[in-house]
Amino acid sequence: MVSLDYEQRLWANGLQYVAGCDEAGRGPLLGSVVAAAVIMPVGLCIEGVNDSKKLTPKKREKLYSIIMEHALAVGIGEVDSRLIDLINIRQASRLAMKMAVDDLKDRDGRPVTPQHLLIDGETVDLDIPQDKIIHGDALCHSIAAASIVAKVIRDRRCLEWEERFPGYGIANHKGYSTREHIEALLKYGPTNIHRVSFLKKIMARATVEQQELFKHIK
Repeated sequence: MVSLDYEQRLWANGLQYVAGCDEAGRGPLLGSVVAAAVIMPVGLCIEGVNDSKKLTPKKREKLYSIIMEHALAVGIGEVDSRLIDLINIRQASRLAMKMAVDDLKDRDGRPVTPQHLLIDGETVDLDIPQDKIIHGDALCHSIAAASIVAKVIRDRRCLEWEERFPGYGIANHKGYSTREHIEALLKYGPTNIHRVSFLKKIMARATVEQQELFKHIK
């Protein structure tokens, strides 16, 4: 259950700037991976905050607004599909989270340096004390808040990609490997935001004619 247990141990030691960090978009076949870092006020627990995957889009949007209103600082990091292909999705996720921490700013746009990081299932290459918490988005309030911010921002990116690449259904499947998405890939071929490293199995299933659509990414 999401709680403030992790934060309270740090707050009790006098640390006020505790940042939760998480990413969204690790599994999709296209687009960037987006990370968020969030520092909440000492003692604040927002009702309903949970792992973003367990929330409806409407609930996520509502909680996103509340988080953005109350957070002491928020940072966003984003790594595009080309870099994902170059360094792999795990390293891209870690980099996006590092970028999010580096981007932390208060509501007046002033940089904020966290005193401790609570990270969902990873560590980041920063000289800041940090805890790697497995399934942290379902256990830790700050990480869950970050997961909501990252998910909402990435879903908004998907709406932008839908306009750029009509016919792929990106607004519906958000880049994941749904039947609609696979059929569109086999019909139209990949876009320039598809992750080449994620498409190998789909390419192997394609007919000779469909393989022509993928030849420029082999």
